[in-house]
Amino acid sequence: MINNALAKRYAKALVQLGSEGGLIDVFRNELSVVSGLFNANSDLRAAFADPSLTLVQKKAIMKDLAGKTACSELVGNFLMLLVDKNRVAFLGQIVQTYEKLADEFSGVIRPIIKTAFALDDSQVVAIQSALEKKTGKKVVPQMVVDASLLGGVVTQIGDIAYDNSVKTQLKQIKDILQKG
Repeated sequence: MINNALAKRYAKALVQLGSEGGLIDVFRNELSVVSGLFNANSDLRAAFADPSLTLVQKKAIMKDLAGKTACSELVGNFLMLLVDKNRVAFLGQIVQTYEKLADEFSGVIRPIIKTAFALDDSQVVAIQSALEKKTGKKVVPQMVVDASLLGGVVTQIGDIAYDNSVKTQLKQIKDILQKG
């Protein structure tokens, strides 16, 4: 719980900073790259968790990392702040929270759309347009092929699922027939 509050506080500050300069998406991309490096490299995570390394050494590592990933000055300073405050371990949570807050600020939703087979571009655009009309927000769909579906579409937007799959429709028919 404390970690979530901490992540939200840092992410919210970064969203506000990004919104002032119109850099929300730039920050998202830079943070995603840095977070990906931390997720992929256990030695990097271990270095920041190692109490034998001094703050100066950890700052040098982070400065080098920010330079190699071509982070903006603001994101670089943010990463250095995480080192100063010994919060690097929470980077993944901060980035996830940042992405959610940035989407809320920008009016973007990222639904997961599951289908039995890959859709062509016109079908994806049609679904995207329908969702934009329904929600009033910009839609960035994440398409997933789920072979367990016989046909149809299952759309997950946050906690809400719209299940228009053939599998579910057949189950409903079965339930109706069993009840008589």
